[in-house]
Amino acid sequence: MICFIKNRTVLLLLLPIICLGQTQKKDYTKLSYDELHDLYFDNEKDQTKQLEYAQAYLAKANRENIAIRKAKANYQFALLYYKTDINKAITYLDSVIKYSQNTGHKFFPAAAYCEKADFLKKQFKFKEAMANYNMAEKIALKTNIDYYYVVREYIGITKSEDLGDYNGALDIYKECYRYYKSKDLRNPKLSRDYQSVIFGLADCYKSLQNRDSTTFYNKLGFRESQITKNEEYQFLFVLNEGANQIEGKNYKIGLDSINKALPKMIEYNNVGNVLAAYYFLGKAFDGLGKKEIAAENFIKVDSIYKVTKEISTEFIDGYPYLITYYKNLGDKENQLKYITAYMTIDSTLQKNYKELNKLVHKEYDIPRLISDKEKLIASLNTDKRVTYWVLGVLFLTTIGVGGFGVYQYQLKKKYRSRFEKIIEETSIIGDKEIEVNKEKENKIATTKIEPIGIAEELVNQILEKLDEFENKKGYLESNITVQMLSTTFETNSKYVSKIVNVYKGKTVTQYINDLRIEYTVVQLQENKMLRKYTIQALALEFGFNNAESFSAAFYKKTGIKPTYFIKELDTVI
Repeated sequence: MICFIKNRTVLLLLLPIICLGQTQKKDYTKLSYDELHDLYFDNEKDQTKQLEYAQAYLAKANRENIAIRKAKANYQFALLYYKTDINKAITYLDSVIKYSQNTGHKFFPAAAYCEKADFLKKQFKFKEAMANYNMAEKIALKTNIDYYYVVREYIGITKSEDLGDYNGALDIYKECYRYYKSKDLRNPKLSRDYQSVIFGLADCYKSLQNRDSTTFYNKLGFRESQITKNEEYQFLFVLNEGANQIEGKNYKIGLDSINKALPKMIEYNNVGNVLAAYYFLGKAFDGLGKKEIAAENFIKVDSIYKVTKEISTEFIDGYPYLITYYKNLGDKENQLKYITAYMTIDSTLQKNYKELNKLVHKEYDIPRLISDKEKLIASLNTDKRVTYWVLGVLFLTTIGVGGFGVYQYQLKKKYRSRFEKIIEETSIIGDKEIEVNKEKENKIATTKIEPIGIAEELVNQILEKLDEFENKKGYLESNITVQMLSTTFETNSKYVSKIVNVYKGKTVTQYINDLRIEYTVVQLQENKMLRKYTIQALALEFGFNNAESFSAAFYKKTGIKPTYFIKELDTVI
C-alpha cells in the first residue's frame, strides 16, 4: 500500500510558540515553559540538549506542582526515546495520561493515547493499539472535535494499512471527508488533513479494485494539493494513480505517472513510497513483457527492504517473480538468494501479524520454497563433489530401499490407525460436526482426590480459575509459564503446579501444550483454511513459538505428525 504522509506534528503544536533569543543561562528552570518548549523542538538533531531541556521542564513542573505541565514534560521524554527505547517511551506516555486526566486540556490525554497507539503499532500490538485509539477518540469527542477526526483518521489508516479492513477504513474516511468538507479549508492544518483523508479514500478504493472511484479521488487530491502548493502531496497522488492504472493493466499510462512521481519521492526522501514506485514499475514492465527491466525494479525493492527492514504484504510479490526469473535463466545462486530472502520475510510477517493471519500464501508457499531451497543447495554442492562419492551414496541407498519400504508401510499403517482414533474421539465426520471430548473434565468431577496439603476452598478456587483459563482459551497465548498463571490467579506458583499435577495428571507445561493440541485438532477439522498454513504459521496461531515445539507437542499428544494429520484430513473432510 502506498503510504500517505500523515503529519504527526499536530502534537508539536500543543503548546504556544514564542520566539527565543540567545541565552547563556545554565539554570534552564528559570526560563518559561514556552521557552523550554521552543528550545526542545529547535534542537531535534541534538538529543543531549533536548534531554537537558526536558529535564528542566519537568523540574519546573514538579516544583510548581502543575499537573498539565508534568504531562507535557513526560510527553517530551516520550518523543525523545521512541526511536531508541519504545517501551520506555510508552511508559512516559502512561505518565502523560496520568497527569493530564480530568484537566480539561484541549489535546491531552487524547494525544497521549493516540501516540501510544502509534508506538504499539510499531511493536505489531494491533489490538492494544486500537484500544488506545478508541480511548483517544472517546476523550477527544468531548474536548476537541477537530482532534477527534484526526484520531478517526488514524484508526482508518490502521484498518487499511495494517489490518487490511478496507471496507471498515472506507466508512471512517467517508465520515472524516464529510466533516472536513463542512470546514473552512483555508486553514492550512485542516486543508492538509482534508487531503490526507482524500488519499485514504483513493487508496482504499484502489485496494478494493474500484478503479473509477480511485481515479476520482486521486484527481481531487491532486487539485487540492495544487491549491495549497504542496508539491510532495501532488506527486503522491500522481504515484497512487499510476499504481491504479497499472493494477488495471493500463501499463503505459501507469508508467508515465510513476516515472513523474518517483524523482519527487526520492527528492523528499520518502523511502516507503520510493519502494512502492519501484514495485509498480516492476509490475508494469512485467505486464509489457519486458522481463529483464521488471526484474531490475524488483531487485531495487529488495535493496530498499534490506536497508529499512520494512515491507508490507502488498509489495512482496516481486520475490516470486525473481525466483521464477532466475530459475528460467538457470541461475541457481540468485534463485537461492531470493528464495532465502522471501522465506525470511514470510517468517517476519508470520511473527508480526500472527493475530491477523496476514501470512504469505500466494504463488509460492513456504513448504515448496523449503524444498526448492534444499534442492538448489544440494545441486550447487553436488557440482563441487567427486563423482564416485555420489555413486557410493546411490549404491548404499539402493541396498536400503527394500528395508526402508517395509518400515514406511508399517509406519503409515500405524499412523492411519492413530488418525482414525483421533477423528473418532473428536468428530462426527459424516455430518462434519465437531465435538470436544469431555471425558477428562468428567473424570475430575467424579474422582476422589486425597488431601494434598492445600485448603479445599483454595483448591476449588484454583480449579475454577483453570476452568475459566480453558474456556477463554488463555492457553493460546505464547510463552505462558506457571509463574504467569499464578500471578493471574493471584496465588502461589507451587499451589498451581501441585493442583495441575494432581487434578490434571500432568505438568503445567504438558497441561498447556495438551490444551493447545486438543484445540488445534478441532480447529483443523472445522477450518479448511488452517490446513493451508505452514507448520510455522500453525505453531504461532496456537501459542507455540516455533514449528519444532509445535510438532513435538502434537506428536506427543496424538502419536502422529501434524503434516500427516492435515494430509489425511483433506482426504476425509
